[in-house]
Amino acid sequence: MQFGTGIRRACGAAVTLALVLLAAASARAQTVIDNAALANETDGTNWPEYGRLFDEQRYSPLDQINRTNVKRLGLVWSLDLPDVWNVSSAPVEVDGVIYLAVGFSVVKAVDAATGKLLWSYDPHCAPAKMRLAWGIRGLAFWKGRLYVGVQDGRLLALDAKSGQLLWQTQTTEPGDHRYITGAPRVFETHSGPKVLIGHGGGDYPHVRGYVSAYDADDGHLVWRFYTVPGNPADGFENPALAMAAKTWTGEWWKYGGGAAAWNALTYDPAFNRVYIGTDNGLPWNRKLRSPGGGDNLFVSSIIALDADTGRYVWHYQTTPGETWDYSSAMDMVLIDAPLDGQPRKLLLQAPKNGFFYVIDRATGKLLSAEKFTKVTWADHVDLKTGRPVEYPGVRYEHGEALIWPGAGGGHNWQPMAYSPATGLAYVPVQVLPGYYDDRGYTPATWSMDRDGPLGIHAFFDDIPKNAGHSSLLAWDPLKQRKVWEVPTPGISDGGLMATAGGLVFQGQIDGKFLAHDAATGETLWTYDLGVGTQAPPITYQVDGKQYVSILAGWAGGPMLMGSASAQFGWVGRGHPRRLLTFALDGDARLPPTPPPALPQPLDDPVFKVDPALAARGQRIYAQYCTICHGVAVVAGGYAPDLRASGVPLDHAAFAAIVRDGGLLARGMPPFPEFSDQDLSALQHYIRERARTKPSAWAQLESAVHFLWVLLKMKLAQWFG
Repeated sequence: MQFGTGIRRACGAAVTLALVLLAAASARAQTVIDNAALANETDGTNWPEYGRLFDEQRYSPLDQINRTNVKRLGLVWSLDLPDVWNVSSAPVEVDGVIYLAVGFSVVKAVDAATGKLLWSYDPHCAPAKMRLAWGIRGLAFWKGRLYVGVQDGRLLALDAKSGQLLWQTQTTEPGDHRYITGAPRVFETHSGPKVLIGHGGGDYPHVRGYVSAYDADDGHLVWRFYTVPGNPADGFENPALAMAAKTWTGEWWKYGGGAAAWNALTYDPAFNRVYIGTDNGLPWNRKLRSPGGGDNLFVSSIIALDADTGRYVWHYQTTPGETWDYSSAMDMVLIDAPLDGQPRKLLLQAPKNGFFYVIDRATGKLLSAEKFTKVTWADHVDLKTGRPVEYPGVRYEHGEALIWPGAGGGHNWQPMAYSPATGLAYVPVQVLPGYYDDRGYTPATWSMDRDGPLGIHAFFDDIPKNAGHSSLLAWDPLKQRKVWEVPTPGISDGGLMATAGGLVFQGQIDGKFLAHDAATGETLWTYDLGVGTQAPPITYQVDGKQYVSILAGWAGGPMLMGSASAQFGWVGRGHPRRLLTFALDGDARLPPTPPPALPQPLDDPVFKVDPALAARGQRIYAQYCTICHGVAVVAGGYAPDLRASGVPLDHAAFAAIVRDGGLLARGMPPFPEFSDQDLSALQHYIRERARTKPSAWAQLESAVHFLWVLLKMKLAQWFG
């Protein structure tokens, strides 16, 4: 009886505390987040949108924390998030409440001053879409509502105070390969408030990209724009797609075409337009999707659309006839600046292909483009035509090619920032080559369903930790030149934020959170997060005090990169996912965090590897498992390293988890299509990889092959 009374008292106290926190948050001034607020560059109180404002600059005018006192920055609170697996996401903050969408679009509201959880909403993502490792990257706030995409293709509107679902709509088609990972954008046009959302899936079979605008009040579809043309026999949805179809050949529509808009969406109130950044072509290999060549519009492009109607206005294609996974779905930043003595409205983008672009927003005309990282696929961009001047051989015409950047890009989804105070753009740069091999593939012999959707041979080898590097680059977009650059650890690091305090903040793969001098790049402050991160930070003000918040936890794309990702030891479920908040003179301490650790492969001496089964398992693993468990069974993120797991040593246990969904609650989706022989083949391949210890000769052979491919490319460039 006393025990029951104690429980009731504890529950009552918890409810009372939650109500007090909600009341405290509600007592603060209620800010209306609308077009005016999202265009107000002078008020840094809130961070209500993915890039903070419509301009997507990720710049705050707050300067309470600045280059002279940032050394006093300390932790105020941290909140562990053990129920989600991926926190590579950007929070938003309004009126002292932080909102985040993490993992499979689980939405949480947190008191910004105390770190107390106010409410949580789980949309229960469909199991079929849980096979994708990316997680959700952000959400949007608009007039007391939160808008978030779910990986299974739904778009939700939630009440920001309570987390109650207000409406939801399915933005994708049942059974297709489309999914949502990007943040929606909300804005009001002449015809009412709209939510803009795209989708991913350009690396999966039969996906045709599009963007959709929904009514923000009730969720009904207002307009949709397809980013590549469909089957001409069905007619084209609009004149722009009829124009685009002239740049394709063959029967591209049978493969989907790609050009998914999975990340970069920007609203421009100056012209009442939206800008859409599109993904790679599908398949990657142009000679298979468009055998007669062609630019393949609107693959790897920036498209301007009328925000009211979705009508095409203009486009600029960064990579005509894209064939390397050179997505242009990276963030687009809007600035107003003088150029050639005239005030101009400009759009800035640093996409995967390694060139930094400056485009006139009024006309779509390219004004300048220069390399910001190592680029070997093109010499330069011709400003008269707007087209890159490619080197011979880079389209793997001779069967294989090694080029920079690779499919990971010179800059990926981690957002850059721009500071109007310094006039500089800050870019998280990656330097990693790509190996492309389509030997034996022709339009007559290749099958997407049999050979895979990329149109090139799968890469089965581990990626060594020294395969590439990364940096934080400060770039002058008007003069198109580097101002400063500092190296960052590993091959990939976090998104950026700039402030009027003269600072640039970035989280790193090694678990460090840094503040740099925006003018010089000097490191002024460092904090150990306890785990690596890719998430971009935000800053805001509550009751006159400036705070900085960041999500930390290792998962997402870098899990794929084998030893290049695993080298920092954020492998398995032992390391935290958490939200951390800082302010001047903060003195809180993080909970104990396990040190980095590399998994140790297990073995069963009795187990005899069948080479034929292992070869079959290699193909199955590459198609289904690499995206979470890493290339060559070398895990580089949150998913366990299967070489070090005892589960694959037991067929029954392996089947219960992989085929039957025994760990669905922990994010491991089921694969009911796997036969016993498929599971056995995976076991043999995993065991083979667990026993693999590359000899010095094998490593030398690999290096010689790498150099030989590079030499062949150089000879082709020199002698045509």
